[in-house]
Amino acid sequence: MTTETDTQDVAAEAEEEKQKLNLEVQVTEPSACLRHVTVTVSKEDVKRYFDEAFSDLMPKAAVPGFRSGRAPRKLVESKFRSEVEDQVKGSLLMDSMGQIADEQEFSAISEPDFDFEAIELPEDGPLTFEFNLEVRPEFETPNWKGLELERPTREFSKEDIDQHLEDLLSNRAAVTPCDEPAGKRDYVVANIAFSLDGQTITSLEEQTIRVLPILSFPDGQIDGFDDLIEGAKAGDKKTTKITISFEAPNADLQGKEVDVEFEILEVKRLVLPKLDEATLASLGDFETEGDLRDVIKADLERRLAYQQRQSIRNQITKLLTEAADWDLPPDLLRRQSRRELERAILELRSVGYREDEIRAYENELRRNSQESTKRALHEHFILEQIADDENLEADPDDYDNEIMLIAAQSNEPPRRIRARLEKRGQMDALRNQIVERKVISMITEAAKFNDVDFELNRNETDAIDHYICGQSEDVIPEAKHDEDQGTVKSPTDRT
Repeated sequence: MTTETDTQDVAAEAEEEKQKLNLEVQVTEPSACLRHVTVTVSKEDVKRYFDEAFSDLMPKAAVPGFRSGRAPRKLVESKFRSEVEDQVKGSLLMDSMGQIADEQEFSAISEPDFDFEAIELPEDGPLTFEFNLEVRPEFETPNWKGLELERPTREFSKEDIDQHLEDLLSNRAAVTPCDEPAGKRDYVVANIAFSLDGQTITSLEEQTIRVLPILSFPDGQIDGFDDLIEGAKAGDKKTTKITISFEAPNADLQGKEVDVEFEILEVKRLVLPKLDEATLASLGDFETEGDLRDVIKADLERRLAYQQRQSIRNQITKLLTEAADWDLPPDLLRRQSRRELERAILELRSVGYREDEIRAYENELRRNSQESTKRALHEHFILEQIADDENLEADPDDYDNEIMLIAAQSNEPPRRIRARLEKRGQMDALRNQIVERKVISMITEAAKFNDVDFELNRNETDAIDHYICGQSEDVIPEAKHDEDQGTVKSPTDRT
């Protein structure tokens, strides 16, 4: 039996279908992740939208010489066409984009890129507009079952703990002037000048530098720095060269070899504090050296667990992305580079890496931001496709657990973390991190492992946050552990 309500529903559906736009859509593929879309809206649809807009306007149109709503239709259309155009254009564009999203098979990862003001409605005829759209690439899901992987393992020795304890104490050590020549792992205070063809590019004054094998900058690094400076004393000048990264903000200097001069002003030496009651208290209210060593061992084991996860993930993604040779839009790479940097830094902080170690890694990422971001996006798209194939998704408990973890790391209430994530539109990024972790876990469970020794490397890099060739507006800002760092970023937000 057909009711009156059923009849009305059918009529409404028929009316909705009848009102569907007559669109001609042409899609080209400049690259795997980019679609160029040209849309033509029929002349009849443009006229229909204008008719509807003027029909809505007629009852309230005020025209001199006529009572409100009583002016002839043609006069109203002539007088108010320019005012109605933006409304009609906006409605046509919005409805066209909605219909295209329903009918096209590609999965967008960004908003359409078009200039609203540049689109003009014709006096008579169809409306044509075009835009670029970033999309998820189309590819065959790589085989992920039964991968053969290596798992780093290590039993931490007394010597490992001694070395980590020395590094920990060095953060509270006194750095005192020394009359002797600089030795490896000492400190020097120096003026640094960077020049090309005798012209100074940038300089630093009274910079305190640790004499380690590598001196790192965001746009270049000096290898063998300890060999260069060893034996230097106040008044000496040491020179070397540095190659500017191809990711440097100054395109004119990318890949150039630049002269570097160090004017040694002072040599300083590290004097470690005695491991007495006061030092134990300052390190965390430890009662005995044994208690401190137990915590250090736990810290080393936490780092090992992190390195295991990273190593396994890197091996998995390397195998999965071997055939991922599709190009990525430069704009997408630029947008995601900062997120990738902040995500990596947050992970390092969460497992207890020191700020000097993080700065060194940060500079390395900045020098290779395009390449590392490209790799991260390839990984993301492949892991996302596997998640779709296996119906893996983030559930409410996953969000709660992740937010609790972030809150513990940043020492903030979970409600504040959630509110910030929602306000900044970062819940999609959190979802991506959860899903990618689930995919990696699933692949790990199906993998075959061979245990290998984990090398516990001492920090060999001193990092200086100074762009040799000067910093521009589009350079990734220094990532600080402040309010913004209480968030988790993922390679790309899902749309």
